[in-house]
Order: sequence, then C-alpha cells, then structure tokens
Amino acid sequence: MRDLVRETTLSAHDFIVPLFIVEGSKIKSEISSMPDYYRFSLDLAIAEAKRLYDLGVKGVLLFVKVDDSLKDNTGAAALNTDGLMQRSICAIKKAVPELVVATDVALDPFSSYGHDGIVKDNKILNDATVAILTKMALSHAECGADMVAPSDMMDGRVLAIRQAFEKAGYVDTAIMSYSAKYASGFYGPFRDALDSAPGFGDKKTYQMDVANRKEARIEAARDIEEGADIVMVKPGMAYLDIVRDLANEVQVPIAVYQVSGEYAMLKAAAEKGWLDHDTVMLEQLMAFKRAGASIIVSYHAEHAISLL
Repeated sequence: MRDLVRETTLSAHDFIVPLFIVEGSKIKSEISSMPDYYRFSLDLAIAEAKRLYDLGVKGVLLFVKVDDSLKDNTGAAALNTDGLMQRSICAIKKAVPELVVATDVALDPFSSYGHDGIVKDNKILNDATVAILTKMALSHAECGADMVAPSDMMDGRVLAIRQAFEKAGYVDTAIMSYSAKYASGFYGPFRDALDSAPGFGDKKTYQMDVANRKEARIEAARDIEEGADIVMVKPGMAYLDIVRDLANEVQVPIAVYQVSGEYAMLKAAAEKGWLDHDTVMLEQLMAFKRAGASIIVSYHAEHAISLL
C-alpha cells in the first residue's frame, strides 16, 4: 500500500555520476577522504563508464586531475586539444555513444592559484576568466560533449558560452549551470581529489553567501535568461530550501550536487556505527527528489542503484 501511494520515487535514471580522471594507465587510486571512491586513468575510466551505463546510469560528469607542471594563471592547459579532458570526452563518447557526457568547466584544476578564475593582485578577474571559460567549453563541445557544466560562478559566462555554441553550430550542446553554488565548507574532499584547493584566501568573492536565499533565485533566473538548459544547486542537504524555491519558480530541470563532504560525513558516521549507511543514504537521495530536483549528481549513485 505504501508503494502504491508513494509520491516520490528514485531510479537509476535520476543520477549523474562524477568521474575523476588522471593521466597514466591501469590506475585506480582511492581518494583518502572519500572512502570507496576512486580516480581512474582514462583506460579504466572508459571501462567504468561502460559499466555505469549497463547499470542504467544515463550520464557522467568528467573532472580531470592536472599535473602541477601544467598549471598556470591563464588556463592554457584547459584549451589543449590533446589535453586529458579533451581526450577523455572523445574516448568515452566513442566507447559509450548513448551515455550523456557532461564536463566540468572551471579553471581551478588548471590554476596555479587553485582559483576558478584568472588572478591579478589577489583578485579574480571576471571578464578575462569568462573569455577563457568560453574557449574551454567550446573545446569540449568540439570533442563531442553532450553537456557542459560551468562551475566557476563568474557573471555572464552562460551567455558567452551559449553565444559561442550558436555561432559554431553546437546548437544541441546543453548547458547545466552551477547557478546556486555556495561558498561552502563541504568541498574539502573534492579539492583533495583534484589537488585544487585555493592557494590563498577563499572563494567567497564569486561563490554565494551561505546566508542568502533570494540571491539563488536571481542567479538562476539570470542563467536561464542567458541560455542555461538546467540549473544546479550545490551543495545538497543543507540547501533543500533552495532546491524547492527553484522548483516552484523555474521551468527548466533542476540538478542538485550531493558534494564530497556530504559523502564523506556519512561514510565516517557509518564506519563508527552511529548511522545505518544505506538507510540514511537513500533518505538523503529521496529528499533531493522530494524537494524538486530532476537530476542528482552523487558519489553514492552506483551503490544506491544496487539497492534500488
């Protein structure tokens, strides 16, 4: 009877799975602050993408770990047509054509400062960064990305990317914008995974104030007007009010990112025996859907699907 009248459901089709990719071959290295989650070399990332698709996953979100020798303050490595991201897009799309391949668009993995933008006098240059991000997104589209996900929070980048796509003929390449990305303390393990922690200061000049709610609606509306196909809220559990606000107000799909800190907290509590891991995990995931999210980006996705 409970199943018959259930208002909210979860399925494998709800998830996008983050994939961390590194140079090399036959590498599968566990991320110390994210138990049971791994960085893969491209050969194993391809196999992982095939396996996820066979489980029913419809999309992956690619992140690359860049060697320090390639990092600078211009994002030059992000534009390399033979770069790790570009090669990964091409290879995964070739191996699993029906899998939606989304890509992270931000400079922090490529920045010698660990920031999402170009730095001058300890400040982030918005417009100069947008110009680089646009070229970066275009290079991903050229490699076959189905969707780009600008996570940088620079003003105006969605419009610039959309215009570049239209001009180049990539009219079917979607934009999933990190519209409400908060300057959160939950990102620590992710920065370990990509070695992308800021080298000075923090990201509060471009990520959103955790105290603000109305601002999220303004940012999402602006991104939609500029051409975003999907808007994202990040992090997840502490921002369910924002997910619901957007669900009430916008007509495009909403994604939510259950971030690395949320993942690691549950793993740690379960290891201590303080929580039942699977029960709490599914409760959290259900909460995202109940709040109004269409898409959940989660490190728990594969395990959740096995339970579902």
